[in-house]
Amino acid sequence: MIKKRILLPILFIGITIQGLIAQQDAQYTQYMFNTISVNPAYAGSRGQLTFAGLYRSQWVGLDGAPETFTINLHSPIRNSRLGYGLSVVNDNIGDGVVQETYIDAVLSYTLDVSQTAKLSFGLKGGGNFLNLDFSRLRNFDEEVVQQDNIDNRFSPNFGLGIYYHTDKFYAGFSAPNVLETEFFDNDSTDANDVNFLAAERINFYFITGYVFDLNGNLKFKPALLTKAVGGAPLQVDISANFLFNDRFSFGAAYRWDAAVSALAGFQITDQIMLGLAYDKETTELGTRRFNDGSFEIFLRLELLKKFQKTVSPRFF
Repeated sequence: MIKKRILLPILFIGITIQGLIAQQDAQYTQYMFNTISVNPAYAGSRGQLTFAGLYRSQWVGLDGAPETFTINLHSPIRNSRLGYGLSVVNDNIGDGVVQETYIDAVLSYTLDVSQTAKLSFGLKGGGNFLNLDFSRLRNFDEEVVQQDNIDNRFSPNFGLGIYYHTDKFYAGFSAPNVLETEFFDNDSTDANDVNFLAAERINFYFITGYVFDLNGNLKFKPALLTKAVGGAPLQVDISANFLFNDRFSFGAAYRWDAAVSALAGFQITDQIMLGLAYDKETTELGTRRFNDGSFEIFLRLELLKKFQKTVSPRFF
């Protein structure tokens, strides 16, 4: 039992509100290149075996700030309408205070709704491992918090998604984690005790974008992602990217009431794409110089020759 309220850094107070009481899925600025992490119906839509990895460092310069590492692999199944994939996401908050790892297998089924349009349905199943180390927390007296740690507690989950796409347009709706799981709770009736609660909440995503051909060498793609979860404000991400000569992309993004971002991508070869993003907070956390912003690096590898024509030219 904890007899005193825990004094946490400003960072961890914010993370606790968002991350432990009303658990949210990981946040990405380069969502347009990492769609399978938010929508299982995307699996196999690129027409070839694809590997992607993304690393995000949130609020650089602030002790204990979140870090997220994501890897995924997906592909169509030859001569069928099925696609499959594997997704792994690791969140680290508070320099090891909270670590959560999601591991999911993904399956999709695609229908041809016209000569140029496809509609895919996706399902993923797996779960997450939660680790919580109370010994890294301190109370008012700088004493180690006496509370049983959580070590690799597994909670199963599954997700659903639908994804429509042509060679110019895409839209998808998904709920990557459907089950609302409560990990632990201190049910003590002592008023001096602190009740800890980690609960998964359903995150609903809507994602869409369109590719405009401005001329032979330049394309423009506006994109939108919205995320809704109980107990947290609606998140709206708006981005605009240009693709030059099918090799170099650059653009900007705005996360409503949260951050502005710069993005750049490099199609190094036909098989290798590198993406970079930088976020600058527009909240007090950023304007008062509590941190140096957030950074992302993204790498995509096309590992095998195409099974079929890729629906969209590298932009989604």
